[in-house]
Amino acid sequence: QVQLVESGGGLVQAGDSLRLSCAASPRTFSFYAMGWFRQVLGKERVFVASITWSSGTTYYADSVKGRFTISRDISKNTAYLQMNNLEPGDTAVYYCAARRNAYNNYGYWGQGTQVTVSS
Repeated sequence: QVQLVESGGGLVQAGDSLRLSCAASPRTFSFYAMGWFRQVLGKERVFVASITWSSGTTYYADSVKGRFTISRDISKNTAYLQMNNLEPGDTAVYYCAARRNAYNNYGYWGQGTQVTVSS
């Protein structure tokens, strides 16, 4: 059974940094890309960043460009989201997701991790 497990969320002040991790199991699970999404209570889940697993190509939402960096460690089957210069508007539950190929939507999701940024 495929599992994505996020970690690294927490409560920080504006301007601080956090790094989220998303570990995929089993280790034999192969996928095309991993992404990070976030959701504020009562609002839709929105795209934050993604990385193509084989090439390392990255994509970002405009709202986080220049502040967030997505990366991956292929040997650990783990993706990371380095978040710098956090703003109160970044407060949300952050989810990682995986997609098996370029033609399907993200079909595997983690349980989410809360990030709260105080002003």
